[in-house]
Amino acid sequence: MTTGIHHVTLITRKVQANVDFYAGFLGLRLVKQTGGFEDAEQLHLFYGDAMGSPGSVVTFLVWEDGAPGRVGRGQISEIAFAVPPQSLGQWLTRAITAQVPVSGPTREFGEPVLRLKDPDGVIVKLVGVDMPAQAPLADADAPRRVRAVTLLTDKAEGTAAFLAYYGYRSGTSEGNIRRLFSDTDAIDVRDATGFYEGIPGTGIFDHVALRAPDFDAVEAMQRELMRWSPTNVHDRKYFRSLYARDSSGILTEYATDTPGFAVDEPPAHLGERLFVPEQDAERAQDLRVMLPQFARPGEERIVLRDLPFVHRFFVPEDPDGSTVLLLHGSGGHEADLMPFAHRLLPRATLMGVRGRSTEEGHARWFRRRSQLEFDQQDIRFEAEAFDEFWREARGVYGLDRDRTTVLGLSNGANFAAAVTALYPDTFRRAILIRPMLVLEAPEVVDLSDMDVLTLTGRDDPFAPHGAALDEWLLRCGAKLETRSVPAGHGLVPADLILARAWAVKGRDT
Repeated sequence: MTTGIHHVTLITRKVQANVDFYAGFLGLRLVKQTGGFEDAEQLHLFYGDAMGSPGSVVTFLVWEDGAPGRVGRGQISEIAFAVPPQSLGQWLTRAITAQVPVSGPTREFGEPVLRLKDPDGVIVKLVGVDMPAQAPLADADAPRRVRAVTLLTDKAEGTAAFLAYYGYRSGTSEGNIRRLFSDTDAIDVRDATGFYEGIPGTGIFDHVALRAPDFDAVEAMQRELMRWSPTNVHDRKYFRSLYARDSSGILTEYATDTPGFAVDEPPAHLGERLFVPEQDAERAQDLRVMLPQFARPGEERIVLRDLPFVHRFFVPEDPDGSTVLLLHGSGGHEADLMPFAHRLLPRATLMGVRGRSTEEGHARWFRRRSQLEFDQQDIRFEAEAFDEFWREARGVYGLDRDRTTVLGLSNGANFAAAVTALYPDTFRRAILIRPMLVLEAPEVVDLSDMDVLTLTGRDDPFAPHGAALDEWLLRCGAKLETRSVPAGHGLVPADLILARAWAVKGRDT
């Protein structure tokens, strides 16, 4: 049987930069895009040769604007791609021209190597070695396959013994690195005794998958690896596999070569559609709105600016020039309300923003001392920052304030109301779901140009506290419409029905 690497999986924090580097700069083909099989709200991209052949594939789980991890013991630290030996000079020129961090060439295990860094800071090596591609790409200099990965372990002998189950045999050593060989590639085992332990996060490898000839081999491997507590066998649609960790904690996968990426797309159109795992089929439309959008190299895109608040766009196929600005509830994130907003206004561009305050690791818009006591100084500080953010965002993205509706849920609705009180010109239209007045003794300001819909839940324990906000809005002259729905604090279908009726009425006036 053929042994070797099937694919390598990493985590990225910026999908557009990732696509630009791997599909644009390196020239790999994006052969598949799916929602994650373990978490469908996580985009998963697969790159490889022209067919996504086993041994050529590198994949990325997208944690958009997620926290960076730390490379260390118990992790993979580097990936190497084989390129034609005569192309290294051209790759060095390309890297310098594209301002990709690059060093070398040097020699590792007798092979010439350029060391690059991708946008997440991952070390990507280009190795000048004559290894044929199973399905060559159009660019003759493009990477042909994965040459090697480097593992950091404090149990080098144990890691080597573990990899022997997958057909890797010991080769030569350079310093504290031992190279193991399969039929097709290599794994470099680096003795990382004394290193810090790795921390998961963006810019970190998740696992390396090794090739299984068929499903029977996967089941047999499961029995062989019982001492390492392998997982149950998983059906990933494009291959079947199981996972196990070696004695140092490095995660490996054992994956079948078949059925491959052409099982649901013809070879000429690989990677063109976004697929959702079958178990999440009922949420498919929502997930296609929530998952981060990206443009392929050369395509028109929104260039995201480095602004004070993390934000993300969803642009529909036929945008009408309107925008919905989304402010999530406690513990949410910038994409939470996108499905609701897309149903509400299907042709609007959606801009989701993430709150900067945290509570037990969950995002909020401002700090609180208890359920009903809020940090007034923090509210004012964050409101000032948001007003500046929104002014700058309108300018750099060409957003029309008069055609923008702010949609806030719970903590996000409370924050939108506080921003309105402190900066009355910020918004013109607002849908506030389960809101309350959190700013103490707000001044009466002129909101005569503002349309507001508030939606309260009849069984919401915080509903009585919403009346003070309604009263303040009326005193300020806002054109207020209040509605109550049979619900608690969470969203229900009635919210969408009432919000849509209000939005349509507003457009007709």
